[in-house]
Amino acid sequence: MATASASGASTALLTDHYELTMVQAAIGSGTAARRSVFELFARRLPTGRRYGVVAGTGRVLDAIEAFRFEPEQLDFLLTTKVITAELAEWLAQYRFSGDIWGYPEGEAYFPGSPLLIVEGSFAEAVMLETVLLSIYNYDCAVASAASRMITTAAGRPCIEMGSRRANESAAVAAARAAWIAGFSATSNLEAGRRYGIPTTGTAAHSFTLLHDSEEDAFAAQLASLGESTTLLVDTYDVETAVRTGVRLTEGRLGAVRLDSGDLADQASDVRDLLDSLGATSTRIIVTSDLDEYQIAALRSAPVDGYGVGTSLVTGSGAPTCGMVYKLVARAADDREGSPLVPVAKKSREKTSIGGRKYALRRLDENGRAEHEVIGIGTPPVGDGNDRPLLVRLVDHGRMVGREPLQAARDRHHRALAELPMTAHQMSRGEPVIDTIMIENDGGQAVNPYAKQVTP
Repeated sequence: MATASASGASTALLTDHYELTMVQAAIGSGTAARRSVFELFARRLPTGRRYGVVAGTGRVLDAIEAFRFEPEQLDFLLTTKVITAELAEWLAQYRFSGDIWGYPEGEAYFPGSPLLIVEGSFAEAVMLETVLLSIYNYDCAVASAASRMITTAAGRPCIEMGSRRANESAAVAAARAAWIAGFSATSNLEAGRRYGIPTTGTAAHSFTLLHDSEEDAFAAQLASLGESTTLLVDTYDVETAVRTGVRLTEGRLGAVRLDSGDLADQASDVRDLLDSLGATSTRIIVTSDLDEYQIAALRSAPVDGYGVGTSLVTGSGAPTCGMVYKLVARAADDREGSPLVPVAKKSREKTSIGGRKYALRRLDENGRAEHEVIGIGTPPVGDGNDRPLLVRLVDHGRMVGREPLQAARDRHHRALAELPMTAHQMSRGEPVIDTIMIENDGGQAVNPYAKQVTP
């Protein structure tokens, strides 16, 4: 599998200016090497969403591994006076050597879920803030939207087709995130090359308009791609196009695609027409700015698959997940082995909870999720109804959390099946399970990440 950047280039400048100024000042104050714990989490889900989906973990591991300051980057930073010569020397040797735990890709998450726990020196860990948030905020947004679309598709395949509605790098990331959540294929060839995602595509309206007649265009496509191809039938008159496609293939046409108009009515009319012509195996694929609500509205229509673009790559109204990266614990002082002490932000409506966390998914006797349990301190031992959520991703700077993309896809299927049935509703609602905060002594902590604290 390729690295996060297609060219293998350094990811070190995919960051904010203030990460470097903080490190420079911390070196000056003697606190840069102080052991620190950062946490990446979302205080809340996008309005009305019932769960979120973790995506981007594999890309994050690639980005951390490629986080190296090359000579030309350091020259830029020095020339523009972003850093001092002293900091340049430190950055030239930068390699993240700490530890990272996190929710594995494909897992569901909820308000307060510690998706990443990053432990290392302050300087090493704070440097990663921007690139981690950039990846998680986007990839999780796309995966969460994709999961809702797959749910409403009710077993019918969905194809990711959003490359022209996102920048070129985001398009590849979106295809990856959508595939984790259950999409069957992508139109993006770079995603296919880089991640092994199946790719698909046939023709646009321009191909039909290029030819002297629609029949000429269909004949050319069939000659090139075979009878299993999908013909786009709404350039001119849908009925005429369907009849032409069926005639040219003697009823063996693979599929037709509808890209405009009232898709439900058109799909019903086309299905009746195909059946009357003996093309009972020809499938109907629909596109045209679909989202999860339109897919749900098409459930009763004779549709065999969906192509989704704009709504998917923009998170279906929630293009970012509101993830934050906060310092939650640091060494009491600069001595070797100094104990960690909790630290927390107390700003109004931006509160965080100090302390190194553990995370569990509490299940009922039927294996159905009941609560997200976030604890401060040591997790309970031998509690058979709590499923641990955090896995080690980086061990002393070594990437240990990589896995095949199929593993994330399979995990998402299991995680979604574990949630209460209300998770599958498209109506707006609160998170499908509550988040419970547990203090070190086993008592319940105040939870700023939920409207109510479950007793």
